[in-house]
Amino acid sequence: MKRSVLFVCIHNSARSQVAEEMLRKHGGDRYETQSAGIEPGRLNPNVIEVLKEDDGIDISGKKTCSVADLIASGRTFDYVITVCDETSAERCPMFPGKHQRIHWGFPDPSRFTGSRDEILARVREVKATIEERILSWLKEQDLRG
Repeated sequence: MKRSVLFVCIHNSARSQVAEEMLRKHGGDRYETQSAGIEPGRLNPNVIEVLKEDDGIDISGKKTCSVADLIASGRTFDYVITVCDETSAERCPMFPGKHQRIHWGFPDPSRFTGSRDEILARVREVKATIEERILSWLKEQDLRG
């Protein structure tokens, strides 16, 4: 049976999108994954570019999703994982149903400054850190059975 995982951040524009795609890539058919934002925004173009260049994953046509819409739909998840900073994670609403809530904090790519190359380098670092965390979490899940 597939486990359902929701990744949440503020705008559903970067970190939650990366986490969703990395779980889809590495979790195979064992997980059903989705991402959402507290205040959905627009996809971060730098994240779109990094996912495409590193993994061939194209999210350019994807729309951001609202946490409130998921709650209103009655959708439940086995895991709700927040991927924003500590302060923002506290703003995440409680989801209905029984699930495990987990927090993984990552820097927000929308706040990166510098040249285009410097910003892309930092986005690549965040993507790599999220991917490492996903791989580690998957190993933990495998050990639990």
